[in-house]
Amino acid sequence: MRVLLPERPRPLIFAHRGCSSLAPENTMAAFRKARDAGAPGLELDIHATKDGGLVVAHDDTFERTAPQCGSKQLEELTVREIKHFDVGSFFDPAFAAERPPLLEEVFEEFCPDLYIDIELKSHRTKNDPLPQLLAERLKALGPKAAESVTVSSFNPVCLRSFKTAWKRLRNTPIACAVIYCASAEVPFPLRHGAGRFIAGCDYLKPRYTQVNVWRRALCALEGRPLVPWTVDDGALARRLFHLGCAGIITNRPQDIVER
Repeated sequence: MRVLLPERPRPLIFAHRGCSSLAPENTMAAFRKARDAGAPGLELDIHATKDGGLVVAHDDTFERTAPQCGSKQLEELTVREIKHFDVGSFFDPAFAAERPPLLEEVFEEFCPDLYIDIELKSHRTKNDPLPQLLAERLKALGPKAAESVTVSSFNPVCLRSFKTAWKRLRNTPIACAVIYCASAEVPFPLRHGAGRFIAGCDYLKPRYTQVNVWRRALCALEGRPLVPWTVDDGALARRLFHLGCAGIITNRPQDIVER
């Protein structure tokens, strides 16, 4: 089985959108809270902007986290427009100064001290700029990319496109994962991880409810580590580690990390 982020201590713990239980998700404040809580890794989401930026945000619009900004898709907005949005007040007025960060800003402050799982947010199956844009940003990051970064997506076509783009730019491998869950929002054929056969991924990110001894054994036979999401209970995290999961993704690193 491939060892995921082999230079990093076990178990791997990724703070989901930062420490999103204590600060607004996918903001520098949330990432700093995660670091302060002792989280060794971050999980975040990226979208491509209209002008080729990579903005850290989960949804396709800012309607939930910045409702005053309307319903435009992120890919219809420029970086300059996005940088005016308040994405902190929805969580607490104390975070009103938070603006959506760019991926480069996160790299500059947290990499390589923390490892980072970058989730590609895309519904496209063709003409998608996101995979190439990320490959170019990671190339600029240099050797730190392979040592500190993983890439994942619900969209196996997007993930495969990233792997192809990255291979053209660098020979150093970056671990990639298909994300999945048994949700009506996920296309039926992809709800149990079949996207791995499209993407050719290195590890798997299932919802934690889809992890059991049988599935763990199957993944071991395939040589693919498991990193389930979203695990916010310490006892559950320990059970998953006992099953052999390489790591977990959590909203509450402050309750999971042993300090």
